[in-house]
Amino acid sequence: MEGFSVRREEALELMEQWTQGESLRKHGLSVSFCCEAYGRLEASRLGLSREAAEELVDSYACAGLLHDFDYERHPTPEEHPFVGVAYLRAAGWPAEILHAILAHADYSGVRPESYLDKVLFACDELAGFLTACSLVKPTKSIHDVEVKGVVKKMKDKGFARAVKREDMTQGAELLGVSLEEHVGVCLGAMQGKAGELGLGGIVA
Repeated sequence: MEGFSVRREEALELMEQWTQGESLRKHGLSVSFCCEAYGRLEASRLGLSREAAEELVDSYACAGLLHDFDYERHPTPEEHPFVGVAYLRAAGWPAEILHAILAHADYSGVRPESYLDKVLFACDELAGFLTACSLVKPTKSIHDVEVKGVVKKMKDKGFARAVKREDMTQGAELLGVSLEEHVGVCLGAMQGKAGELGLGGIVA
């Protein structure tokens, strides 16, 4: 994909090899873009050099791409994400990415500890919710989604029932930001990649 590093291309290729469903592929991309946005904020906060910043951002993006890459083949709590993490470990992927993938599953026994862990956990459910908010718009466009509308939709328990609201609110708390700020970061990230996510809207 244009603009991707070699490592991120490898993560994307691996995700697509293991995942045939278009919606799950798009979910991996959307979570990756949200994590990338937080990675850039963190790199700026830490005052990293350009090279170090890009390496950090890459790790965040790869964690997003790979967090559910084994889900289609191994969808049970007994296997996901453990099978995928074992595969990635054998392939030499960094330990911090593996830990984040384990920590994003609240039943894994691994708690979010690092900032990357918390970012992946916080972005996972929200990315799916933002996609749902986009697809119910008449235009099917994420550009028509607003932060206040997302927060309001969260209170509607009949909307996108599969999405865990508590994970979204807990995620914001883990990151030390308000829910509105968290939604804003992820919404902006996904709006910037709307075309790649299939959320650019209906062409008249």
